[in-house]
Amino acid sequence: MVSTGAHRPASVSPVQRYGVVGGLGALGSADVLIKTVRTAEHCKQNGGVDIAFEQRHFEEGPGMADEGYDPLRRKFYVYSVLKELQGRVEHALVPCFLSHTFLAEITPEIPYSVIDIFDALRERIARDYPEVRKIGVLTSSYVRASRIFDARLGDRVEIVYPDADVQRDALMQAIYGPSGIKQGHHGGECLQLLMAACDNLVSRGAEIIVPGLSEIPVLMSSLQPLTPVPLLDANLIYAEYALGYDRERERRQFKLGVLGGVGPAATVDFMRKVVGLTEAERDQDHLKMVVEQNPQIPDRTANLIGNGEDPSIPMLATCQRLEADGAHAIAIPCNTAHAFVARIQPYIGIPIVNMLTAVVEHISASREAPVRVGLLATSGTVESRVYHEVVTAAGHELLAPDAEYQARVMEAIYGGLGVKAGHVVGACSEHLQAAIEHLLARGAEVIILGCTELPLIELDPARFQGVALLDPSEILARRCVALAQ
Repeated sequence: MVSTGAHRPASVSPVQRYGVVGGLGALGSADVLIKTVRTAEHCKQNGGVDIAFEQRHFEEGPGMADEGYDPLRRKFYVYSVLKELQGRVEHALVPCFLSHTFLAEITPEIPYSVIDIFDALRERIARDYPEVRKIGVLTSSYVRASRIFDARLGDRVEIVYPDADVQRDALMQAIYGPSGIKQGHHGGECLQLLMAACDNLVSRGAEIIVPGLSEIPVLMSSLQPLTPVPLLDANLIYAEYALGYDRERERRQFKLGVLGGVGPAATVDFMRKVVGLTEAERDQDHLKMVVEQNPQIPDRTANLIGNGEDPSIPMLATCQRLEADGAHAIAIPCNTAHAFVARIQPYIGIPIVNMLTAVVEHISASREAPVRVGLLATSGTVESRVYHEVVTAAGHELLAPDAEYQARVMEAIYGGLGVKAGHVVGACSEHLQAAIEHLLARGAEVIILGCTELPLIELDPARFQGVALLDPSEILARRCVALAQ
């Protein structure tokens, strides 16, 4: 780890940690590292910068310069190095244009920012060369054939490459040939071959030249004076962009963490609702979800109303694993578990989407005046008064069943013929319907089915036509989909 903030005062903001993926071309990777370190010495980030350089042995294999090169091994190498940096850095640089042709396949699986070299180039060209309409590119035959430069930079300009014979006999030889940069040569024939490629681009109308090989900027001091148009130092541009990188600008794909198993069927039901509520035309439009189905978390109700084991630590550990897996927010499809949320939220760095608050906000948004809210939930949820607090704080009145009907709710949930035992019709249905009618008779205007298993129980639609029965799991799913969007 290279540190450039060793003498920062204790009151200054925390150090920013960057990683550089090495091994993808020794000279190019080292050049990016050096330029990143030098840039860090002059950057304005509070707290200084630490830079980790991670390199392992990686055999590039034959034919890397060819259009038919198979990058599969390189994909696995880049992915494994980025995962190795996880927890040690907040940002990573991948100084290899070939790797950026597949980087979009990897970055959704990395829970920190992997900085895009094309974003860096695009920003610099727009800032410093706004009038340019034709950009020459020096890159490998594989990257050229991928058309990534055309896709990422060619929306307002024309991308030109060397003529085919110049690409093959000059550019590729300058990098990969026996007198090329990768063999340690920095002058003589190597430099002349690169000059031939640059001259060819200029003859084709290139107004600036962008190196699409991280080795070329190593020769910037020798090559630029011989080039009649600006030759961009892509490695330096990448380093400067990375050190000024604003994480708030990054639009990463949202990943929802789900603390599951409390109970198991309710977790599956919640995920089904998230999928059903997401507007999607293809698989890739749906939310990413990481789920830990952990039915071994101690029973929440048993702890709240008796001597059952405290579920706080198992819930916290599960949430921390979801956070470590890259979740941006956590959903807990269990009403009773929300009695423990305030205990564990301070120990994780991502928000737990509060289902109870979402339910009450839904009631307030759909009703102009204060209403009587009926609550059907486990005895633990009722006695913890977590719903009472949010309902009354919103100006509504909460009604819970009396002892007889609360016992019937518990039987519908936990009984031998209850929903946790896999039943959704029969005795559990009769118990739930009786409890609903009991609350309606007491003046309830809306009723919260405040145990995520209760909406799984089938009801007679004729008995409750027009009755506002709220499903907190569905409301939570809607909130999570909205958060993702």
